[in-house]
Amino acid sequence: MDWLNSLDPHWTWLAIGLLLAAAEIAVPGFFLIWLAAAAVMTGLVAWVMPVPFALQVLLFAVLSIGLVPAARRWLRTNEIESADPAMNDRGARLMGETVLVTHAIDGGTGRVRHGDSEWLARGPDAAPGTRMRISGHDGAVLIVEHLH
Repeated sequence: MDWLNSLDPHWTWLAIGLLLAAAEIAVPGFFLIWLAAAAVMTGLVAWVMPVPFALQVLLFAVLSIGLVPAARRWLRTNEIESADPAMNDRGARLMGETVLVTHAIDGGTGRVRHGDSEWLARGPDAAPGTRMRISGHDGAVLIVEHLH
């Protein structure tokens, strides 16, 4: 364990920063990246100036306590837009698709088939075998309309 004592502190901080950044990639939560940034900044300060280890730990703590809430505040006001807002919304991804009525839509409710899945559906009355278009969804219930 003598090799541990022979390490320059800035390399230790930079390694901690790298490990925290890798952990952020492995378990995304947008939290560890700020601790990684604090560790890297502490390592850079320790590299440039001979700072006692206790002060380095204090600097890391102050940077961590400052960066995490600042980042949360910034993210709240600068929301990240998704490239595909319907990515995890299967009903929204089906909008405009054609479905086949499998159980009559009677009184506004029935069942339709899209691909290999059968869905509850709401819409105008239709007999089994009728082709309809998905115009919306309400949770796991597809809203359908007659083809135009």
